[in-house]
Amino acid sequence: MADNWSQLLSLAQTEVRATVAALPAELRVRAQPLPVVYERVPSEEMLDEVVQPDTLGLFVGEAFPDGDGGASPLPPQIILFLENLWDFAEGDEETYLDEVHITYIHELGHYLGLNEDELDERGLL
Repeated sequence: MADNWSQLLSLAQTEVRATVAALPAELRVRAQPLPVVYERVPSEEMLDEVVQPDTLGLFVGEAFPDGDGGASPLPPQIILFLENLWDFAEGDEETYLDEVHITYIHELGHYLGLNEDELDERGLL
């Protein structure tokens, strides 16, 4: 299905919408305006010591607890790399949806200033 971008995109968008809708109200109001960008894989320009060719997701921009309009050149957003997620899921649709969910929540945690343990304590992972 990696050749079928529209199917990967549709599945991911549906999963992210469902994930946001299931968030507790206080997190949902912060998550809803945060853009999610869907890319096939990281671009050459993105690759560095943090972003590898097989990166699943990325949060860029100013984190919510840090306020608005910091030094970041990019607005806050989550980027999901759908072909990498599909490859990670080894072509299994159910695993792909789970990984989209987990990766989105992980990146949302960066935005909200929550680590993996805090996300898990809230029942989000």
